[in-house]
Formats: sequence, structure tokens, C-alpha cells
Amino acid sequence: MRGLATVPTYVVMQPTTLCNLDCAYCYLPFRAKDRRMPVRVAEAVAASVNPWARSGRFSVVWHGGEPLAAGREHLAALIAPFGPEVEHHVQTNATLIDDAWCRFFAEHRIRVSVSVDGPRERNEDRVTRAGRPAYDRIVRGVEALRRHGLPFSALAVVGRPEPGLARELYDYFLDLGPDVLGINIEEAEGVNTRSNRHDAAAVTAFWAELVAAWRRDPRIHLREVEWSLRYVAAVLDGSGDDLLPRRLDPIPTVGHDGSVTVLSPELAGFTDPRYGDFSSGNVLVTPLGEILADAERTPWVGEFLAGVESCRASCPYFGFCGGGHAANRYFELGRFDGTETEHCRNSKIRLLEGVLEHARDHRSPAA
Repeated sequence: MRGLATVPTYVVMQPTTLCNLDCAYCYLPFRAKDRRMPVRVAEAVAASVNPWARSGRFSVVWHGGEPLAAGREHLAALIAPFGPEVEHHVQTNATLIDDAWCRFFAEHRIRVSVSVDGPRERNEDRVTRAGRPAYDRIVRGVEALRRHGLPFSALAVVGRPEPGLARELYDYFLDLGPDVLGINIEEAEGVNTRSNRHDAAAVTAFWAELVAAWRRDPRIHLREVEWSLRYVAAVLDGSGDDLLPRRLDPIPTVGHDGSVTVLSPELAGFTDPRYGDFSSGNVLVTPLGEILADAERTPWVGEFLAGVESCRASCPYFGFCGGGHAANRYFELGRFDGTETEHCRNSKIRLLEGVLEHARDHRSPAA
């Protein structure tokens, strides 16, 4: 795995910077402002994306802010330039979902992922702009999805890994009904400066407990655990080196104004004295394909790729994570060519160790 691929597998689009919630751990800098993406930006992106989608599976992920805050009419206008081969996904807090939105999702074949952190008491950080709990509104949105028979994914943020939490979360999501669940241990990035340092044993135990809960009733695809098991299986059969792509997916994020930030959506909207606004170009000036073909020349990207090589040379977990994420390096270390971060420890190293710990604790007596 060397350098950036010139054709991504998906594009992240920001239809609006606005979010109707004010979650304590949110990284977004302009979530109180309604800066909407003009249709001409979507048209410019679609000009590159449509040929890619005709050659293989390709997704557009609508991610704000809160994408639904752009409104159905405007979101439909942004989707319209994309061809029928493009898969659309939306990451939403679900508070605005009603019957009309469900009909919209069905009409446009949009796959929905809902952000919810577990039972009511686990959602204390998810509040409205007036500071009121958002949980009941989230659940009403999920109930609308279920009423319309729309499959959905769920994404939960864990702020404090502690004994019993993983089992509680998994049981909750079994009842909620997503077919895929992602678990993110809170990250210190963007405008969220809360510490993400945790006791190593507690985090490892959290992941081990989550594996145990999933194995008892694996009805949900558990993103992090299945990734880990796939890697372990590949290592055991000697194909571990084949799991990472030959080149990094650039993961282009197209901001509301057409600016393109590669590798980490969390960097969009931020500036640095050395590197400016982190963008590699703007689709209103340069086609997306050309921006990505030249992205490695973006100064901070070169620094990040140097950091990836440092990880390759020094970290035994490199084959699992591929060198981590640019935003975590930047916001934790202040630069891109560092190596290990708290995010690495919490969500890569201790994740894999938790899976292995579960396996050791449940070996057969003859093993």
C-alpha cells in the first residue's frame, strides 16, 4: 500500500453545514450555520463520479452537518445529477425523519445510517440547540424507518468504556433493529477537545465483551469486530498482507462550497498556518478526477504519507490499520507525520487485542 489511488470507492458530500443538534463530542466547526451546497457543485462531482460508477460499485455519502436539514427539495436537486448506478447513503441523527422522508429515501433508493449512542441514558451528549435531550426524537425517526420497512445501519459513540457497557449496547441494538452496527470510541478531533485517553485494560475488555455479546446472537453485522476477525483469519492462512489495498482510498470530501479534502472528512472546514485550508482543489474550478490525480502534491498529504511509512516501519499492527487516519494524527499530535495516537490505541490496537483476548478465553480444552 503506497500513495493514494486516483479513483476512490466513495465520495462524501456536505449538502449543508447546519445541524439541528449540538452534540458535545461533535467535531464540526460550522454546525450552527446553514451553508448549503449549490446544485452546480453536485453537477461537477457527478461529471466525474458517473463514469466511475458505470465501471464498478460506487457510493455517494451525504454527510453534514445534518444532511436532512438541507430539506427534501434541495437534497433531491443535489442527487439528480448522479446516474442510476450510483448508490446513495445518508448519515443522519434521525430527528427529522418522518413518513415523508421515508418515502423520499425509498424513491431515491437511499441507504440510511442513524447516529444513536444506545439507551436513553447513554445519549446525554446528544442534545438540541436548546440543550434538551434528543433521544425521543431519534427513536421516533427510527420507528418511522421500521414502519416503512426501510433497512438502516446504526453508529454509536462510546465516551467511557466500562464493564457491562458493550453487552448493554449490543442488546439495545438487537432490539432497535439495524442490520449493521458501528462503534466509535470518542475521538479528540475538530472542535471537540475532550480527552480520549482511557485505561488500556478497560478498552481491551470493552472490545472483548462486545465480541462475546455478538457471538451469542450475531444477527447484526458488527463492523469493527468483523473487520478484526477477517484480518485474524487472513493472518492465520498466510494472506494478511493481501488485505490492505495497493494504494490508499483518497476518500474525497466535497464541502458545501466545492472544496475537496482528501483522506479525512474531519479536516474539512479547518485551516492550519502551514497548510491553509487542507483542500486539494475545488470542483467548480478543476474536475474531481484531476484533483485526485494530483492530490499527493498537496503538502500536508506528503507529510501524512511519510507518517504512514513510519508506521509501517515501527508498528506491528500496521497490517490491520494501514497507518491510521490523517485527522487523528493532526488533532492529537499537531502534525501528520507522527505515528501512534490515542485513536490508534483505542480503536485499532486494543480492538484487535480485545478480539484475541476473547479468543484466548474461549479456547476449547483441547486447544
